[in-house]
Amino acid sequence: MTHQMHLNNIVHFFENVSPQSVSNIEDLYDANAYFKDPFNEVQGQEAIMKIFLHMFKQVDSPRFIIRQSILQEAEAFIVWDFEFRRHRSATPQNIHGSSHIRFNPVGKVIYHRDYWDAAEELYEKIPLLGNLMRFLKRQARS
Repeated sequence: MTHQMHLNNIVHFFENVSPQSVSNIEDLYDANAYFKDPFNEVQGQEAIMKIFLHMFKQVDSPRFIIRQSILQEAEAFIVWDFEFRRHRSATPQNIHGSSHIRFNPVGKVIYHRDYWDAAEELYEKIPLLGNLMRFLKRQARS
């Protein structure tokens, strides 16, 4: 398989992620894969599975919409929107972010780093905390 096929498999996984499909991480990620996002930094398939399973406990109806993917040799960059609802809320939420992916020679992910602004995309949307975050942002600009 080519790295493009491996990237297509990762994109398909993200676009169709479910509590059941999380077990497929073993097919996509190396046993010692590294994963980092604004809240987590872990290594290994089991730890990565736990992050995805935790996502389903934290929010309702989570889904990734892949906007773009770029592949250069064994490295990929994926631009996505993450849509979800907070528990007991009808209002949809959206986080815009990206992932840097690196494949090993057999096509499994060995490095996955998510980039997104937790302050802007998450904290500013929480009622009282949002006011504080927007105030701090204004202070930093002045």
